[in-house]
Amino acid sequence: MKNYKKIVLAYSGGLDTSVIITWLKENYKGCEVIAVSGDVGQGEDELDGLKEKAIKTGASKAYILDLKEEIVNDYIVPTIKAGATYENVYLLGTPFSRPLIAQKLVEIAKKENADAICHGCTGKGNDQVRFELGIKAFAPNIDIIAPWRIWNLKSREDEIEYAEKHNIPLKINRETNYSKDKNLWHLSHEGLDLENPENEPQYDKILEMGVTPQKAPDKEEQIVIDFEKGIPVSLNGKKMSVLDLILKLNEIGGKNGIGIIDMVENRLVGMKSRGVYETPGGTIIYKAHELLETICLDKETSHFKKIVSNKFGELLYNAQWFSVLRESLSAFIDKTQENVTGTVKLKLYKGNIINSGISSPYSLYSEQTASFGEDDDFNQEDAQGFINLYGLPTKVRAKMNNLK
Repeated sequence: MKNYKKIVLAYSGGLDTSVIITWLKENYKGCEVIAVSGDVGQGEDELDGLKEKAIKTGASKAYILDLKEEIVNDYIVPTIKAGATYENVYLLGTPFSRPLIAQKLVEIAKKENADAICHGCTGKGNDQVRFELGIKAFAPNIDIIAPWRIWNLKSREDEIEYAEKHNIPLKINRETNYSKDKNLWHLSHEGLDLENPENEPQYDKILEMGVTPQKAPDKEEQIVIDFEKGIPVSLNGKKMSVLDLILKLNEIGGKNGIGIIDMVENRLVGMKSRGVYETPGGTIIYKAHELLETICLDKETSHFKKIVSNKFGELLYNAQWFSVLRESLSAFIDKTQENVTGTVKLKLYKGNIINSGISSPYSLYSEQTASFGEDDDFNQEDAQGFINLYGLPTKVRAKMNNLK
């Protein structure tokens, strides 16, 4: 193995990275390991004692960076405005944090004059690509170490045994060893019984951000969200930051059984994988934003934006956040959002989000024009000429067919 004097490690304190500090010290003799953790809203329970644990297991230094505002303003907000999903279902919780953390890893590596950057992603996952393309965007020549691609440990079970052998403290056990990723937007669950799509998820065991619709209250909850240029700015009449609004909607949505997704997705690396995602606040925001756009966007823009939204979601999922195409799509999306300002009223009930009214000073909906009654804008006699011209190709083709 190549000799390194100093390695920066993307450190979460989970199973993989807990083991990796010791493994790096064993296999790169004399190297210094610097742990870097990003606080993206995973919660105090995951961050508590993280720095001390990193030092105790062999890191010479540990950074814990508060990235909550950055992930919201620089990643989540642009994606909300895009209305982007992956495969029409996934609200992109994990891909939000990876390019941001990758950028911070490079910043710390440059500050510390490190020789290499290390991550704990598996060779089967998407995150290895997201981290490494993010790193290459800011430090194209730095070495990247991916232990899962070179070590002898073949499973999470092997990792647990390695940790036990080396007295590395873990917060997991063999029975509940789901692979999880949590931030302020979502929580994902993969592995164990979920690897077989025939198995119904054991929701009572895995849900942390909310409850199932069956356990939600028997009474609906009404909320009001205000948007300015596609960005949510207030909840129930109270102005707040997008970060605080997401956290509050996580609480409201979670207790009402909102935002639980069980899906089989097509990973970037080619395989299918099954996961359960909890995104209560994000699901509400997406629905409210979609409803507001129905009255604020014209037909052609709305239809084309759906194509752009799909591509935007693919680019984020597929590690292309720092691409020229993603930046270009964001410029288009920002233009579409100039008039997406208004108020959306919703009712939440046992996993359902029900439209209760939309209004906007920029609404393109004209009650007079759409009315079945008399109006000043639409002359119904004009419809005959429109139909004759619009249907002319159909009429010509029919005449031609009758000649056969």
